[in-house]
Amino acid sequence: MSDQKKTYPLVVAAQQARKHAQARYSHFEVGAALETKDGKVYSGCNVESSSYGLTICAERVALTKAISEGENQFTRIAIVGPNNEFCPPCGACRQLLFDYAPDLEVITSNGSETQVHPLKDLLPFAFEETKLKRS
Repeated sequence: MSDQKKTYPLVVAAQQARKHAQARYSHFEVGAALETKDGKVYSGCNVESSSYGLTICAERVALTKAISEGENQFTRIAIVGPNNEFCPPCGACRQLLFDYAPDLEVITSNGSETQVHPLKDLLPFAFEETKLKRS
């Protein structure tokens, strides 16, 4: 869903975080800003490795930062990528975000417009904790 008129301070925080991205291989710089239930914001940027599998996305940086500081309730995340295009979270980020905040609102921006989606719409039929059988 598009929300052209609304301005999100969280998008601005994601844009600021993007400035710190370390994307020397892909040159695809991403910033993210995650908001807690109490209104605190944790930002992150993507950090690449020459061993691509070790690369970590901006969304996961923001989430792990927040969790490592004791946060566990999240409301929204804003994600900003390059080239004035909408940058939704990748599959791995969608799953990790779902594990910790299934009701999260995902905001993306192309610089002039924003899109807002419930995370559950971006990850239908998500793998959930309830699928893990405990003996």
